Amino acid sequence: MTAISRCFESLKRNQGCALIPFITAGDPDLETTAKALQVLDRSGADMIELGVPYSDPLADGPVIQAAATRALQRGTTLERVLEMLKSISPTLRSPIILFTYYNPILHRGIDKFLQQVQEAGVAGLVVPDLPLEESAGLIKPAAERGIDLILLVAPTSDNERIKAIARASGGFIYLVSVTGVTGMRTQMQGRVFDLLQEIRHVTDKPIGVGFGISEPEQARQVKEWGADAAIVGSAVVKRLAEGTPEQGLEAIGQFCQSLKTALKNPI
Repeated sequence: MTAISRCFESLKRNQGCALIPFITAGDPDLETTAKALQVLDRSGADMIELGVPYSDPLADGPVIQAAATRALQRGTTLERVLEMLKSISPTLRSPIILFTYYNPILHRGIDKFLQQVQEAGVAGLVVPDLPLEESAGLIKPAAERGIDLILLVAPTSDNERIKAIARASGGFIYLVSVTGVTGMRTQMQGRVFDLLQEIRHVTDKPIGVGFGISEPEQARQVKEWGADAAIVGSAVVKRLAEGTPEQGLEAIGQFCQSLKTALKNPI
């Protein structure tokens, strides 16, 4: 059983819903990223998604795009991210899910990339521009190293595609709550409830909902709709970027605690 599967099994025994915050590596700098991982880890995160900054982030909304641009301008690279992660991951309770585009993987070669991320302590991968039809070449070698390749279901996915993604996805199924890029929304789309039911009919794998959750009440809403995880990105990235690094770290710690509280109890 992988680290991600163990986390979901533990939560299931306690009827819990996972909180998965997202941050962009290198914004404002990698030293702050390392501290942010520790803050989130002790503030209620069950898993943490760490985005590798990329020059052409097609799936990212304006907040995360801006964070990636700042990180790249400060010299953040995949190598430096993994070096930082390798030093910090042994201190973390939460499994780390690396969010990266496919080009850096191809550039290094799949085997070398997987060896590097395994050594850095990565438990899961999200590769948003890797289509289901081309994912087999990464799924199997990743699984052999105990790394889950987590696949995305879009609001536009039909039932047959949902079935295929559910079969292939490792760890959990990542349900994209909106059509388009990541970002903060004021309310969750009702289509999310319908999609959750569709996916639940075809698999017993956990389902995480992301892209658009920006408030504790929204996290609670997706839990009540049947999600096994709430994934919160832009709202965390925005808070970390505001003020000094110390102020940002304090802000994401408080926000993470409020999200976890909402997932435990009605607001």
